[in-house]
Amino acid sequence: MISTKFSRPIAWLLLAGIIFVTLSPIGLRPHTVTSVNLDRALAFSLVGFMFAVAYPRHWIAVAALVIFGALTIEYLQYLSPTRHARLQDAVVKILGGSVGILVGCALNKGRSAKAAATA
Repeated sequence: MISTKFSRPIAWLLLAGIIFVTLSPIGLRPHTVTSVNLDRALAFSLVGFMFAVAYPRHWIAVAALVIFGALTIEYLQYLSPTRHARLQDAVVKILGGSVGILVGCALNKGRSAKAAATA
C-alpha cells in the first residue's frame, strides 16, 4: 500500500522530471528501446497514477492537472529551438495520464472498500 506521505513527493518529482526531459535540449532526452509515443504514454500514466494515489479525494483536480500539464508542457516546447510542439503528442500524454488516473482511482476505491469491510 502506498501512503500519501511517500506518493505526494514522488508524484511531484515525476512531474518535474517530465518537465525537464520535455523542455531540455533534444540531446538530453533519454533514449529507450520503446517508441516515443509509448514513452510519453507510460510517463504520464505513471504521473497520473501517482497523483491519483497521492490525492485520493481530489481526482477531478488531478485530472485537470494532468490534462492542463500535458497541454502546457507541449506548448512550452515552442520556447526551445531544438524541440517542436504537436497536438498529437499532447493527446498521447493526456490519454496516458487518464489511464494512470483511472487505475489510481480504482486502487483508491478498492482500499476504501477494504477499509470499510474491516471496520
